[in-house]
Amino acid sequence: MSSPVRVLVVEDEALICSFIEDALSDGGFQTCSVSSGEAAMSTFRDGSEGCRALLTDVNLGDGISGWELARRIREITPGFPVVYMTSASAADWQSQGVDGSVLIEKPFAPAQLAAVVSQLLNAGV
Repeated sequence: MSSPVRVLVVEDEALICSFIEDALSDGGFQTCSVSSGEAAMSTFRDGSEGCRALLTDVNLGDGISGWELARRIREITPGFPVVYMTSASAADWQSQGVDGSVLIEKPFAPAQLAAVVSQLLNAGV
């Protein structure tokens, strides 16, 4: 049996991050969670976590945004599956989001996260 797919989760609010980790775990995924875009880039470049999808908040406080993070990851690995989460920036998705990405607006149901990640992975994006 193959090991679960690892998802790089980028969320700067600890309670929301814990909620996301539980939701993805319930959906059969493993998570590698970080709280900033810079930490996510470092983790992604290192490659030791073996993450196969990105689930990022759009607004990550100081530093690079989720929009910028996804663009940088796509420069390294074109077609890498990206899911954005936001409560206030959904209107910017068309102009800021990477091609083939998905946006989920907060608040969302836990099952939505695993379903969307599965959808992107199965689409072979």
